Amino acid sequence: MARLSGVTIPLFSVRTRADWGIGQITDLPAAARLFLRAGQRLVQVLPAHELAEGETSPYGALSAFALDPIYITVEAVSEADADLVARELGNEGRAELERLRRSPAVDYSAVRRLKRRVLRAAFARFRERELANDTPRAKELLAFVEREGAWLRDHALYAALRASHSGYGWSTWPAHERDRAPEVLAFATSPRDDGGLGTQVLEEMYLQWLAHEQWRVARAALKGEGVSLMGDMPFIVGGESADVWAHRDQFQTDVSLGAPPDDFSADGQSWGLPAYRWSTMDQDDLGFLRARAAHSAELFDRFRIDHVVGFFRQWVKGHSPDARGCFDPQAERDQCARGEKVLRAMIEAAGRGSVIAEDLGVIPPFVRETMTRLELPGYKVLPWERDEHFIPRDPRAFPELSVATWSTHDTLPITQWWYELADWERERLAKLDGIPLDLPEGERELALVRLLFSSRSDLTLLLAQEVIGDKTRINLPGTVTSQNWTWRLDRPIEDLLEDPAMTARLDAIRRLAVATNRFEEPAV
Repeated sequence: MARLSGVTIPLFSVRTRADWGIGQITDLPAAARLFLRAGQRLVQVLPAHELAEGETSPYGALSAFALDPIYITVEAVSEADADLVARELGNEGRAELERLRRSPAVDYSAVRRLKRRVLRAAFARFRERELANDTPRAKELLAFVEREGAWLRDHALYAALRASHSGYGWSTWPAHERDRAPEVLAFATSPRDDGGLGTQVLEEMYLQWLAHEQWRVARAALKGEGVSLMGDMPFIVGGESADVWAHRDQFQTDVSLGAPPDDFSADGQSWGLPAYRWSTMDQDDLGFLRARAAHSAELFDRFRIDHVVGFFRQWVKGHSPDARGCFDPQAERDQCARGEKVLRAMIEAAGRGSVIAEDLGVIPPFVRETMTRLELPGYKVLPWERDEHFIPRDPRAFPELSVATWSTHDTLPITQWWYELADWERERLAKLDGIPLDLPEGERELALVRLLFSSRSDLTLLLAQEVIGDKTRINLPGTVTSQNWTWRLDRPIEDLLEDPAMTARLDAIRRLAVATNRFEEPAV
């Protein structure tokens, strides 16, 4: 891994003057240019998979493969010309769009409702002009369906059926739909524009085609800027997802995935998610996980595997109130073998150098031993890296094969976390690089960036908030509030780049990246 630094920003947080109240796929190049000004050659986004109505967590998706149509840029859709957009929005819709653009937080339901209205009209035009006449553009959609059919057919049928049942999941559907009767699956295997369910399936395929094509173009633009795109692969999908519906035998739906007992939870945690059924998954050589890794590699230059310890051992618990939890598998030897088998399969599917493991929390030693053997980088969060005497570890002694960061999407950014650390924690962290505790805030924030960049880790990651001087938290684990997963940049990227104070800060960070060999100024 080449030595570089990057920025983590959820796609929903990206903000431009022309967005619809949420970051859009075609905004990724603008985000890359913003952070490139700060000498950052990698942009990491959180999962962008399709969410159910009412869901905001990117880790609670309906699919392990489908991108959320909420991120489609309407104006980049051929069928959605200015006249169609204006007609579909009307005066009320235009006023709502302006409200969403001004909103400091993402209003998922309103954005989804507005975009879906226009995209539905765009699909109607596509049916009339392209599908009905079997045009080259119609053939492009059908080629996409053939290419991505392994996941797309099931997802499109699932999404269409779910919509027909007012958003309720597959476990509530009539038996022939719930259990995937042949006459139901025919709508996906042989999609047809029948004015009913078949047309709805085609519409879902159309939306995925638009999203994936826009993603392909955006990623190519980032490559042109010399910026890598990094993603995030959630550990598992929800029980009511398209994947569990289509591959029910590969999941344990009679238990709940969670976390074992610890100092904060005497009974452990139950996350309400299914667990993998390894005995069945082994029968096709972990095909589902290989497909996920390969698809992630198509979308990203590299990606993070969330909750990597779960691939070694899952903590599972029955649904009854008195159920006792246990690890699956239970023996340490089996856990080691399981984790190594899964990680090797995903590395093979994605390509060596593409995969990074999220190994935060309580991690058995054998997990990191396996990661080292497989040359799989893990995470080093500076405030959590301490020895047995609570002395912070010097980041200049971190292994090269690691990712160093001040914070994650589940913590405060260091711009705010610094104030919530104990006095002794601040003193010891500052001592690592001789940072005076009485420095003005802006200077101290840059000094902390310098300390991070000095790490021996090949990759460092800043939260976007730490780049621009924002103190907002993205998510507070264990809570469900309107503040979680809704943070947006406080201004459009265009405004940030026109602010002299902001560009001075970005330039200062770039100089730090140059000084620590994480960025090379282009030749003049």
